[in-house]
Amino acid sequence: MSGKLKEIKLRIKAVKDTQQITKAMKMVSAAKLRRAQEAIVQVRPYSQKLNEVLSNIVAGLDGEVALDLAVEREVEKVLVVLLTSDRGLCGSFNANLQKRAKALIEDKYKSQSESGNLTLMTIGKKGNEFFSSRFDNINADHIDLFTRLSFANTAEIAETIMSDFKSGQYDRVEVVYSKFKNAATQEFSTEQFLPIQVNMEESSSTASNDFVYEPDRAELLKDLVPRILKTYFHRMFLDNNASEHGARMTSMDNASENCNELLGDLTILYNRARQAAITTELTEIVSGAAALEAS
Repeated sequence: MSGKLKEIKLRIKAVKDTQQITKAMKMVSAAKLRRAQEAIVQVRPYSQKLNEVLSNIVAGLDGEVALDLAVEREVEKVLVVLLTSDRGLCGSFNANLQKRAKALIEDKYKSQSESGNLTLMTIGKKGNEFFSSRFDNINADHIDLFTRLSFANTAEIAETIMSDFKSGQYDRVEVVYSKFKNAATQEFSTEQFLPIQVNMEESSSTASNDFVYEPDRAELLKDLVPRILKTYFHRMFLDNNASEHGARMTSMDNASENCNELLGDLTILYNRARQAAITTELTEIVSGAAALEAS
């Protein structure tokens, strides 16, 4: 019986140690989430306004200016960009992103995948670990980008993708990521990055207004479109980063609650075992005394 009590004590200690870790991780994730949430809240209005400006310009083009990044071609070569996290312990966050990317590859772009014309760019170690044994054509050049997340780094990737699209290396580029809603809610999404779609976000009510452009539309679009796309690309990274920290904070909070429940069950089990041990000892004492009296 003493052996069983010792075993339960060790289990209680192990659960308490685990709970300390999960609580600490929750606090760290909460601090990171606040910073990530501030970043995405700040960039969203800017990104939306840039898209409204683009809509205003494109609304009056009428074929006057050709947009290389908006050219619709027959989809033969595809790039899928998958954003995941570098670390685990964030619930089903990575699993849902991997599942969405897998469905996109196997369903929507099945023919391109089978012909070897689909490239998967994994950004985040968890996505790369999942697909490295399941998919051959993987670009893992930027796998650890979330450890050094900045606009300069994401803009560099966006610039490379835009250049590859213009040269015909890809006919379509799609991004799989998680939109941040709140700490407990993530929206796993697939969005087309290239060719650009004018209605990436709702056009402004002023889209039909007439403007005087200086310099002309062609020069303005040459500089503005890549800038908008880089901001749009960066915003998806910020969304995914905030979603990761929210998912991890929620997961660690649930783990701490589970530890509380387990500690309660183990405490009851320990008290019952201790009571049984005391009862056994008392029975042995009474039996020994009775035996002495009988002799």
